[in-house]
Amino acid sequence: MSTPSFGKGATLPSEHRLIRDEATGARIHQITAHPSTNHLSYFLQSSFTPDSQHLIFVSDRSGDAQIFEAEFPDGAIRQLTGGAPVHAYSPTLSPSGAHVFFVRGGGIWRLDRASLAETNVVEFDGAQLGECTLGDGGSWLTAAYKRGSEQGIVTGRADGTGWRGIPFNRTVIHPQYHPLEPEWIEFAGDPAPRMYRVKRDGTGMECLYENPFEEWITHETFLGATGDLIFVHWKHALYRMDWTTREISRITDYPVWHVSPSRSGQRILCDTNLPDEGIFEIDVASGARRPLCRPDASNGGSQWRQPVPADWNAKKESTLSWLEVPLDTIYGPQWTHPHPCYSPDERYVSFTSDRDGHAQVYVAENTVTR
Repeated sequence: MSTPSFGKGATLPSEHRLIRDEATGARIHQITAHPSTNHLSYFLQSSFTPDSQHLIFVSDRSGDAQIFEAEFPDGAIRQLTGGAPVHAYSPTLSPSGAHVFFVRGGGIWRLDRASLAETNVVEFDGAQLGECTLGDGGSWLTAAYKRGSEQGIVTGRADGTGWRGIPFNRTVIHPQYHPLEPEWIEFAGDPAPRMYRVKRDGTGMECLYENPFEEWITHETFLGATGDLIFVHWKHALYRMDWTTREISRITDYPVWHVSPSRSGQRILCDTNLPDEGIFEIDVASGARRPLCRPDASNGGSQWRQPVPADWNAKKESTLSWLEVPLDTIYGPQWTHPHPCYSPDERYVSFTSDRDGHAQVYVAENTVTR
């Protein structure tokens, strides 16, 4: 067997195989099979293109983290980036699917999927950026940043104009634009109080919920087109917060882990841990859940077994940051977590699993009538 040739623009043969989930009978498409680390983006955005014809994923099969795409379900794999490694959880697709925005070091880049041309949108010298997310119809971007003792978020237009830093007094993770009021950005101040918002011009900073350190809040995101927030009280339940009134209501009376809503906000995907019972689809109105499949991922991270989150400030260790590798020994590695997410048409659910010893990309068919 010949050794595959890697590099920007290289085309690789399909690695697809079709399997059946032993627990539910769902049809599962295994998209990657290379003996390397292959994974999807984080739970904040789908890795499917808008037409559900391609999956964007990150792999270190060429030696370091680069972006690839696979034609779904069983087409060829193409390497989209080369050179300096990318932030492994940063790729996010433009609304049209024509471009992929991603982070490399202290910069955000725009990749043209057709020509593979890369354009530097913005660069923050000496900084490290976290994953980037789009807002306002794809015209604005935001990302967490860390530069020496400075930390916070950066925000600006996707055309490279209007960029600014908005400082915060501790580690920031997962900034994301409100889907209906794009002048607002919600972000997590790790570890507690957890949920904040700020306007993209840097004004209006406020805490949305003054949770104590002992109340472990995590994995917040917007509930689709409702504009409300959902968040996990780890090991306890899933909650919803009204964006306007701040009223909090419980969706489930059972624990969930990572969550990803449908576009309408009527359903939520979740994976589970401690115990791992599989990936489920939750009905928001009733809280009832339907099993989809068993990813059988190893779900790494020693902290998940603890009663409270890690306290970076108490540790006084600057390396313990979401933006840096050592965190993976506490909350990861992230590629051992499924992070399920819908395809745009919600017919499929993508997830990552290292069930066979290496992290691979999978897609489960979602057969419930929409």
